[in-house]
Amino acid sequence: MSQLRTGESSDPIFEQDPGLPPVALSDDERAEDAGRHRGLKIAIWIAVGVLGAVGWTMLALARGETVNAIWFVFAGVCTYLIGYRFYSKFIEWKIARPDDRRATPAEYRANGSDYVVTDRRVLYGHHFAAIAGAGPLVGPILAAQWGFLPGTIWIVVGVIVAGAVQDYLVLYFSMRRGGRSLGQMARDQLGRIGGTAAILATLVIMVIIVAILALVVVNALAESPWGVFSVGLTIPIALFMGVYLRYLRPGRITEVSIIGFVLLMAAIISGGWVAETEWGAALFTLDKTTLAWCIIIYGFIAAVLPVWLLLAPRDYLSTFMKIGVILLLAAAVILVMPNVEAPALSQFAFTDTAPVVTGSIFPFLFVTIACGALSGFHALIASGTTPKLVQKERQTRVIGYGGMLMESFVALMALVAAVTLDQGIYYAMNGSAAATGGTVQGAVDFVMGLGLAGVDVSAQQLTDMAAAVGEESIVSRTGGAPTLALGLANIMKDLIGGTAMMGFWYHFAIMFEALFILTAVDAGTRVARFMLQDSIGNVAPKFGDNSWRPGVWITTAIMVAAWGSILIMGVTDPLGGINTLFPLFGIANQLLAAIALAVVMAIVAAQKNFKYLWVVVVPLALTAVVTITASAFKIFSPNPAIGYWANHVAFREALAAGETSHGTAEGVEAMSAVVRNTAIQGTLSILFVTLAIIVIIAAVLAVLRSHRSPEAVDTSDPPVASRTYAPAGILATPNERRLERRWADDQPHAARARGH
Repeated sequence: MSQLRTGESSDPIFEQDPGLPPVALSDDERAEDAGRHRGLKIAIWIAVGVLGAVGWTMLALARGETVNAIWFVFAGVCTYLIGYRFYSKFIEWKIARPDDRRATPAEYRANGSDYVVTDRRVLYGHHFAAIAGAGPLVGPILAAQWGFLPGTIWIVVGVIVAGAVQDYLVLYFSMRRGGRSLGQMARDQLGRIGGTAAILATLVIMVIIVAILALVVVNALAESPWGVFSVGLTIPIALFMGVYLRYLRPGRITEVSIIGFVLLMAAIISGGWVAETEWGAALFTLDKTTLAWCIIIYGFIAAVLPVWLLLAPRDYLSTFMKIGVILLLAAAVILVMPNVEAPALSQFAFTDTAPVVTGSIFPFLFVTIACGALSGFHALIASGTTPKLVQKERQTRVIGYGGMLMESFVALMALVAAVTLDQGIYYAMNGSAAATGGTVQGAVDFVMGLGLAGVDVSAQQLTDMAAAVGEESIVSRTGGAPTLALGLANIMKDLIGGTAMMGFWYHFAIMFEALFILTAVDAGTRVARFMLQDSIGNVAPKFGDNSWRPGVWITTAIMVAAWGSILIMGVTDPLGGINTLFPLFGIANQLLAAIALAVVMAIVAAQKNFKYLWVVVVPLALTAVVTITASAFKIFSPNPAIGYWANHVAFREALAAGETSHGTAEGVEAMSAVVRNTAIQGTLSILFVTLAIIVIIAAVLAVLRSHRSPEAVDTSDPPVASRTYAPAGILATPNERRLERRWADDQPHAARARGH
């Protein structure tokens, strides 16, 4: 344990190696960079603020007239820019206090496998790809049923004050502690009871999350030779990029980025050609069970290979596509200027009769949107792979806070795709098969029976739309992914290609979503392995060594077997199995965020930084109230459409009465599956919320102890002087570029100095 003073960033005074150029800019040099073109910067920020205010005004106050989707882009982007420039900088100054003269774990624990100094641009890509899974794509689509305004506010404002704050501070504090997992940090900070509860909660929730993410990938790629070929090809491309950067052309980030982008585009285009051939269709058309086993095997391999060889370059590669598609969609929105078809606040906002996600806007909007604003899964990534790869402490701001802002923008664009669709088509796609009967006419009857003002849909309209995107039907294509694909195709056709290109854009989006989510599966598996190693390491210290290969293989096998068994159950159960667990995803994910924020709160309090503790307390309080309330609804609600146990009892009683069908379940086997699945859901809900409450109480008690204690305590690793340099942001400032050139010019001397 290191007892450091909590003061300015210059507090740990490290003696500079005279044989090396400076490893960090001085305070004066940073101030000089910040003061350049001050007048112009002020004018730009005023313009950004005005444009953002106009965007929010149009979204919030325009009534009785058509709202243009362009205002989502302006309101969101301007708010993100202001939040990053000012609020994240405030957090950096007052809470994190990074010091680039201090070595990161990637430097002082470097082992060539898990701890590897990684270029900030590659690491940003890896981190973003790892955190950006199904949540930001699916959640906002489902939440569109409540109207566009509540979701927009939570996605944009929520990420500024909650999601990005969590991601940044968990990443920073984990990096300071040698890359320890969230559960291990909780044990160190909260004591045995709170720490054990946090470890158990993170492990169980992680298994559920990875299994659900993997299932979404399976559903997206099943029977899709184009998607399977293109996504599969990203693996050898990533391996080539890893070897290229490590051995062939070290440090040539721009060079390998261009090569990787070209190869990725070739994989996407060739996927369409291969899918049209007889041999390609036969070879790459895989059923769900086969795909599930492929993903299980891939997850194991990706988690044990050195991170530089596959995971980091593959995530960096996929980031090109992820960010590229979202920016392309945003540009299309600005150029095409589609109208918003959904109301600002729908008639389902305050009722329990919503047709897509059952429940009222509070608390279910928050847990449905999930990752787009706040995600506990991110805390596991931020205390898993990423902190072991960071080169310099100041880079955690752009990677942690900035990476989460980009994910929020993904969620915002997904919401735009949903609310610009014809609302009749939206509800026809997202109504359950039980509600629509899975037929076009059934979907028409379902939509018209909702009583939505100004919403009309015909059988011909649904048939024509399905034909336009090359599908047999778009009725009851639930889960969010098909709706996003159709929304994207609907906007992109007006920019490129017209109606004739809708099929291409639709299937391109489906493949994009599969690639988007798969990167969270492989990173999640590796993080799960870290978590289990840390946990077992408390009783068997050898397992706590991430370099011990037997421990790596054993813990990886255990975690892959855990989520893999649930995945197999999901793809083979006649009712979808794990599909019935999907409602748990949002609640469990948000409870995990509450646990992460509670741990961060205890760390900040231990450092006696009570003046700025509100930065963490505010999002923690909001998250705790929302998720505990949602859990209470799911556990205690007497409405079978909402409460797990109410649904469980209803089906159990129907079976006891000798009924052979009930609700959406046809047959005794299906009814028995509902009884079993609702029991699992209800039990896990009780377990998750109980563990989260224990952790929160333990964190509050830790804060009170810290308040009474006369001394600050920092559980960071002992400081080690850094012997390397890199800029703090994605783009280097003038003084950072000048220092980079000094390191490049002094490279032979610097290398010899490191050898000493």
